[in-house]
Amino acid sequence: MACDSGVPEICWRPSEDERRPALMKQFAEVIATRTGRDIPDYDALWRYSTDETGQFWQAAADYFDLRWHSDPGSAIDTPVMPGARWFAGGTLNYAEHALAPDRGRGPDDVAVIETDESGHERMVTLSELRALVGAAQAGLARLGVGAGMRVAALVPNRLEALVSFLATAALGAVWSSCSPDFGAASVIDRFEQIEPTVLIAVDGYTYGGKRFDTTGTAEQIRAALPDLAGFVHIPFRGTPAPEGAITWAELIAIPEEPTFTPVEFNDPLWVLYSSGTTGLPKAIVHSVGGIVLEHLKMLALHQDLRPGSRFFWFTTTGWMMWNYLVGGLLAGAAVVLYDGSPGRPDLMSLWRMAAKYRVEWFGVSAAFIQACRAAELNPAAEVDLSCVRAVGSTGSPLSPDGFDWVAERIGREVQVVSLSGGTDVCTAVVGGAPTVPVWRGEISTRMLGAAVEAFDPSGKPLVGEVGELVITKPMPSMPVRFWGDEDGSRLRAAYFEQFPGVWRHGDWVRISDRGSILIEGRSDATLNRGGIRMGTAEFYRVVEHIDGIVDSLVVDTSSSRGPGDLVLFVVLAHGADARTVITSVKSTVRVALSPRHIPGVVIPVPMIPRTLNGKKCEVPVKRILTGATVADVISRDALADPDAFDTFVDLAQSAIQSKARHPAS
Repeated sequence: MACDSGVPEICWRPSEDERRPALMKQFAEVIATRTGRDIPDYDALWRYSTDETGQFWQAAADYFDLRWHSDPGSAIDTPVMPGARWFAGGTLNYAEHALAPDRGRGPDDVAVIETDESGHERMVTLSELRALVGAAQAGLARLGVGAGMRVAALVPNRLEALVSFLATAALGAVWSSCSPDFGAASVIDRFEQIEPTVLIAVDGYTYGGKRFDTTGTAEQIRAALPDLAGFVHIPFRGTPAPEGAITWAELIAIPEEPTFTPVEFNDPLWVLYSSGTTGLPKAIVHSVGGIVLEHLKMLALHQDLRPGSRFFWFTTTGWMMWNYLVGGLLAGAAVVLYDGSPGRPDLMSLWRMAAKYRVEWFGVSAAFIQACRAAELNPAAEVDLSCVRAVGSTGSPLSPDGFDWVAERIGREVQVVSLSGGTDVCTAVVGGAPTVPVWRGEISTRMLGAAVEAFDPSGKPLVGEVGELVITKPMPSMPVRFWGDEDGSRLRAAYFEQFPGVWRHGDWVRISDRGSILIEGRSDATLNRGGIRMGTAEFYRVVEHIDGIVDSLVVDTSSSRGPGDLVLFVVLAHGADARTVITSVKSTVRVALSPRHIPGVVIPVPMIPRTLNGKKCEVPVKRILTGATVADVISRDALADPDAFDTFVDLAQSAIQSKARHPAS
């Protein structure tokens, strides 16, 4: 619903009578006092944060009282991209911040809640977490791990993963993880690049009630890493440690207090990877200080997390949202680690978990919210969700109906925070704030310190029109480099080729005069029909509102060889009539979008192919339909369901061929 002015209705606004003052307000007051500026609202604070880049990040570092071992010089040496260097000379340690006992939380406060699809539960206090990290740190040191060395892990989202990461960070070493549902080839493509000193691997995992054995996968990975000094076996399935390996119990057998090796602000903390749908995944290196500062800004200011808060995001260790989730410890919050299927035994499982553990900030994917809506769930009628003050959504744009569902079925006082950012920056660049309203179907605002603009092809900023999402000022969590990219050429090609000195993110975006945002889809998946360009997200907002459609994927098969067709794949609701839905799609698109964007082919499919991180495979599908082979455009190990993808491709190609033979049908 929109007002007469065309502005969407406000579905959440900051309370005038807040139960607690937002940290964002406190920070704004600090900035006003520090600078003598008038900071009347969030927009003024954002403009300061992007106009005065160095001053803002210095103020943030001071506000959060970063634990420096060596004091830094200026916040930024030169505000250029790529190549900006932050807080040169300053040394610190991520794990020291995450495990600090004096930031408003005590040693007996719960720091971690571990649970899974079976209902398993483990509550870990801060003192218990520190003890586990100290023991694991000592164990890794015995295996030869020191500052700058790499620890790679094939682990599910459980306590062992978090402890291993913090122990690695405490040593000043570099962390990298993959989820155990990754295939061996996919993991090897990632870990071979960084030449780890130690590999930590689980012997199996459970998902959807089924148990999976990963001992063979772990052995293949181990064999591909001949320079390993140590291999740690986590026996979730009770299997014995392979020859030459030690068990997790042996790793943490000797109690030690954690110690914290100071490292340079710009030294590497972890290596994340691009999706790897085509070619070798990019090994993206983020810095220790950049992540500490960025995640404190996001989690404490934008999400208002603090000691006593409980923070959850449904994720695996192979997605950057895991790295973001564990950052809740930096803000003093307790983090909830969930392992398994979000639909086991049913879609209410995560909502029941949120009620049980009194989760304050509940994060999931847009696809999960849409699935709950399609299933007509009413969680607040079944369990007490009065604890939830914000629902986060990422992975893809959340539809207006998704906003409505949260308001109607979770609570109208709950803030809906649709986020967009990515692995490249390991954060959100657009999202929400506790002092900014939520407009139905829109992302509320640009994040502090994120100089996000929409550019036209000539580099001119746009307001109210679709353009390339760019970031015009450096951020501390931007990659310091790609692993192995010694001259920086791959990094420059990835982000800075189109607009020199400006970060091109790869999304189409529309920024309103209110500062709210609509992500219109990947700019490499644009629907260009007769010169009318449209992002896929805009198309999905219309199509997925049609009765009978649960999910969809659209591709424009036009290429350099000439114009193609617009092909729409739809997952039908149970009992929906395909002919009726197809007729409705064509009439609705004609009116709501444009006659040129009426799909030439509408193909019902059992599922929409997604990567392991939940992204729709728009570009790979387009390339396959325009003649490329599956092997050339996508790695099967990057897919959430490789076998289902094969079925999808067969259906798609058969339908296209049938259309070619019978164009009037």
